[in-house]
Amino acid sequence: MKFNKKIMSVLLASMMLTTAIGCGKKDQPAEDSSEGLSWESIEDSSTEASSEEVQEEAPVEEVVAAEVPEGMYLSELTGTPIDESLKDQRPIAVMVDNESIALPHYGTSEADVVYEMMNSTQNGRITRLMCLVKDWGAIQQMGSIRSTRPTNIIMAAEWNAVLCHDGGPAVHINPYLAEEWGTNHFSGTFSRVDNGKSREYTEYILPGDLDSNFSSSGFSTTYNEFAPDGVKDKHFNFTTWGNDLNLESKGYAKCIDAKTIDIASFTHNSSQLIYNEDTQEYEYYEYGKQHLDAEDSEPLSFKNVILQKCTFTQLDDHGYLIYNCIDINQPGYYCTNGKATDIVWTKVGPLNMTQYFDSQANELEINNGKTYIALVPADTWDQLGIQ
Repeated sequence: MKFNKKIMSVLLASMMLTTAIGCGKKDQPAEDSSEGLSWESIEDSSTEASSEEVQEEAPVEEVVAAEVPEGMYLSELTGTPIDESLKDQRPIAVMVDNESIALPHYGTSEADVVYEMMNSTQNGRITRLMCLVKDWGAIQQMGSIRSTRPTNIIMAAEWNAVLCHDGGPAVHINPYLAEEWGTNHFSGTFSRVDNGKSREYTEYILPGDLDSNFSSSGFSTTYNEFAPDGVKDKHFNFTTWGNDLNLESKGYAKCIDAKTIDIASFTHNSSQLIYNEDTQEYEYYEYGKQHLDAEDSEPLSFKNVILQKCTFTQLDDHGYLIYNCIDINQPGYYCTNGKATDIVWTKVGPLNMTQYFDSQANELEINNGKTYIALVPADTWDQLGIQ
């Protein structure tokens, strides 16, 4: 999808980012979702390029897709081949405790998409992970499972995912769980594992747990009527299968080194993503060490990293909050293959997928593979380190 110059000039004006940090005025979430992508009334105040400045476009090189193995299709979560029998299956969104005592995690390295966001403004702005898994029938152990927050309910709905958690602050989450699009969730219904820790750190998804939950709840295991338009096909604009996207070759005005991504906003967890030249993926670090899955010692790694600057509203004196994740034209970064570029993100409603646009006002193209998404608090966005 490509916008005209009017749209491009507005998008670029909203992206006031430096090469490593960005600052901006706090905006309110869009009240009317219909205004999110309505650009017809925008005045074009930009100066047209002179004829001397116009260059001939280079011929477009044909991109050939690799063959998808028989009996498989390209996952809407990762853009990589998975079994065709899973095509209509809804993903799950699993709330995973990210406190140090909850480590090591089980099963997180098998997640297709991982969100990290502030769980509370207290305790050093401690974070929690939300792991999206398409092939949840293959889970051997995942967790430990912990409570949810309003933002997670909204983001899970974007994927038509069934939220797996253990309670939460009722006064804040119940209004969202009462929404028709938020009612499909499993809370506190998973297995307990004796791991020598206190009870709040012992709940995990084990084989059979999800089958039992779906059977007793009557929830559909396949995409239902609240699935956002297009989510069954692909959530992101993946590059052609079998091809590797190089940001420098896209001709972006800003394409900076991104070998180390330091999310200083998450002071409790000290979250970092460090690029591995050998695997060409970003590996997740927290508490000063690499995150390794307890099941197989595999690193939690990603082909894509998306950082979204996002304002939030504190809900009470206990530090509970909600991110203003329904908003338009907010800045961010996309990182892959050791490079980063400016982006803009927009989400116009709970049943609308977050849309990402590059600096040329095109829908952002990303690599096939797993994706990490951080909602970085706007008030500490200028502390973000990319180098």
